[in-house]
Amino acid sequence: MTTGSNGPKGRYLRYLEIVTGPLEEKRRYRQYKARVKRLPGNHRIAVEALERYLMHFGPADGAGAMTMYEDIADLFEQSAADGIPIRDLFGDDPVGFVETFMANYPLGQYRTRERARFTAAVARAAGDTTAPRDRKER
Repeated sequence: MTTGSNGPKGRYLRYLEIVTGPLEEKRRYRQYKARVKRLPGNHRIAVEALERYLMHFGPADGAGAMTMYEDIADLFEQSAADGIPIRDLFGDDPVGFVETFMANYPLGQYRTRERARFTAAVARAAGDTTAPRDRKER
């Protein structure tokens, strides 16, 4: 049922991805979670808290989110290897740290589209006739 990495996907895999989403993204996520699980206890707890925050407020979705999570794993693996304490990594303002970290990643398509839709709706409500329509923002 599987195809080579260079070959076209079979019909079964195409249908499966329609239902479950891209299989490569799932593979990357599982690899990320395995990396986090191997971190020392205090680093793992910090990453899990950071991940929880990013799930709610993070800027990315799909492949962009995976890139961000892989970068988090890189950062915490390196800090654990170098013996850097959690407080030295986050500083006195953990929210400031994560907000600065998130600024390095583009907004996901969903969030970009919803921000544009929200802005257009407020402009229409305010009577601005030059505001773009929601459909054009996609």
